[in-house]
Amino acid sequence: METQVDKDMPKGGDAASAGSARDAARAGSVMGVAGSAGAVDAPRVLVCDDEAAIAELVASLLADAGMCVQACLGARRALELFEEQPFDLVILDVMMPGMDGFELCCRMRAASEVPIMFLTARDEEADQVVGFTLGADDYVTKPFKPRELVARVKARLRRARCDQAALASPDVVVAGGIEVDLRAHKAALYGEALPLTPKEFAILALLARRAGAPVATRDIFEEVWGERYDASAANTVMVHIRHLRKKLAAVDASTAFIETAWGVGYKLAAGAGGGA
Repeated sequence: METQVDKDMPKGGDAASAGSARDAARAGSVMGVAGSAGAVDAPRVLVCDDEAAIAELVASLLADAGMCVQACLGARRALELFEEQPFDLVILDVMMPGMDGFELCCRMRAASEVPIMFLTARDEEADQVVGFTLGADDYVTKPFKPRELVARVKARLRRARCDQAALASPDVVVAGGIEVDLRAHKAALYGEALPLTPKEFAILALLARRAGAPVATRDIFEEVWGERYDASAANTVMVHIRHLRKKLAAVDASTAFIETAWGVGYKLAAGAGGGA
């Protein structure tokens, strides 16, 4: 990996330097670029934080993971960079001088569907709700765990690639991070293949096609098994749903992808795969 940092910007870990960085952020300074010298296809990530030490740390972590990172210290400069060049993912602080991260997110989301993550010390539930309402795809609070942050970024990038691939194929159904290829009879979560039985695949495909709407247990059984619904059918469906949930949880245990619609049947969670 090669890391390039603008010569006028301070190195992380120096309190005085970080203070200087905050002053520079008011003018919308750019820290520099971190990434692989020859990675033409490396994901491009924009990081905006008014703390130089944080911005530099995040850039270094993502560069070590094979990404090309542009880091800056002010929201207005981040917006300029965003308008000048394409990025695959954006990471924003919330509390910044001048334009804050929430306003910056609004402006970016109005122009693009690029994945946006907040990385901020504001850990109140209300702040997280505001972030997601404004169009953010993830919300990580400081202090953060470096490996978890990198894993979240990779998951978001995989999800975005899956969505783009699905748009190009009418035989692929996407529901959040779940991708069901009807022609190839394959399913994946965040790009990771799911080892499903034929019945499990058929159930997941049915739920995905209904786009989060509840599907009656009777309908699941009669469509997937092709038999008349009887007294034992509900238990048969329940067992297969349980196995399907376990296989989804093996990839991401933090999200309940399949919900029980009491008195009706089952459905994919709203925005399944959309959170972390």
